[in-house]
Amino acid sequence: MPVKITSDVFGKTKDGQTINRYTLVNSKAVSVQILDFGGVISTINIPDKNGKFSDVALGYDSVEGLENDSFYIGALIGRYANRIAGGQFTLDGKTYQLCVNNGPNSLHGGKTGFNKKLWKSRIEGDKVVVVYVSPDGEESYPGEVTLTVTYTLDDENSLSIDYHATTTKATPVNFTNHAYFNLGGHNQGGIKDHLVTFNADSFLPLDKNSIPTGEIKKVEGSLMDLRKPVCLGDRLGQVGGGTGYDNTYCLNNKGALVLGARVEHPPSGRFMECHTTEPSLHFYTGYYINDAKGKAGAVYGQFGGFCLEAQHYPDTVHQPSFPDCILRPGKVYTQKTVFKFGVV
Repeated sequence: MPVKITSDVFGKTKDGQTINRYTLVNSKAVSVQILDFGGVISTINIPDKNGKFSDVALGYDSVEGLENDSFYIGALIGRYANRIAGGQFTLDGKTYQLCVNNGPNSLHGGKTGFNKKLWKSRIEGDKVVVVYVSPDGEESYPGEVTLTVTYTLDDENSLSIDYHATTTKATPVNFTNHAYFNLGGHNQGGIKDHLVTFNADSFLPLDKNSIPTGEIKKVEGSLMDLRKPVCLGDRLGQVGGGTGYDNTYCLNNKGALVLGARVEHPPSGRFMECHTTEPSLHFYTGYYINDAKGKAGAVYGQFGGFCLEAQHYPDTVHQPSFPDCILRPGKVYTQKTVFKFGVV
């Protein structure tokens, strides 16, 4: 049975533009909803070990929530995900000054990133396709970038996100989806009862401004070591001075689709895996979420959800040894990330 896709109107933006919502349902009644505002993953409904369905994606059920969101919940991120030190970079002899919106850094594309844009959208067979054309000079980045993102749900309960981008001028790019998950249910309060495993031997140490130092460090013997299942409740108070994880793990995949991380929720029996072609997976445990008024009356707080952000390394524009993030005319950027859900 093919995946069924329907669409309806989610609402209108404050300037009167229509936001469309797409619902994908597979043969097992697992469903995902996608919005063309920010390319947001709005809901993910999956069963637990007893067959009871819950929505495990944090999100909003109002346009106001989307427009006022400051946590990037569920959204596509661009032109450059994560941080650029000093909000500045030099490319081909020219220096570009970006919006500084995170201490001394530029974060997640600047003041108004791709997460706040209304994308063009369509149903294409068994896929939902969203497209955003970022004008030359938007947020001070060079080149007109066309990004096409395709969402696919299959009968194995895998949500695939495929990215395809081109540019008219050389520009740094780094795209990801900033979905927050709570496998107990989006409204269940916290993630401390989750078990996390990362398929990563190395991570990126950070300076005082959360910028990579340039070192690629082995996780062995540190709190960054997640190669065996770790209960988040045992670690969150110890990592980052109590702020939890906000760290980039290096994957040894060289562009191949590999397992980056697995998360389990023993009380419900649910698990999810993140597979990606990207060189790193950024793990964020939601310390800075504060009183976010989510869907169905839920209020999201500190450690209310976790993110598995497949991406290039942060601040690559200042680190020649990191995997290249510059997209040039005539070249194509591609990425595939898969979130697979199931029960143990």
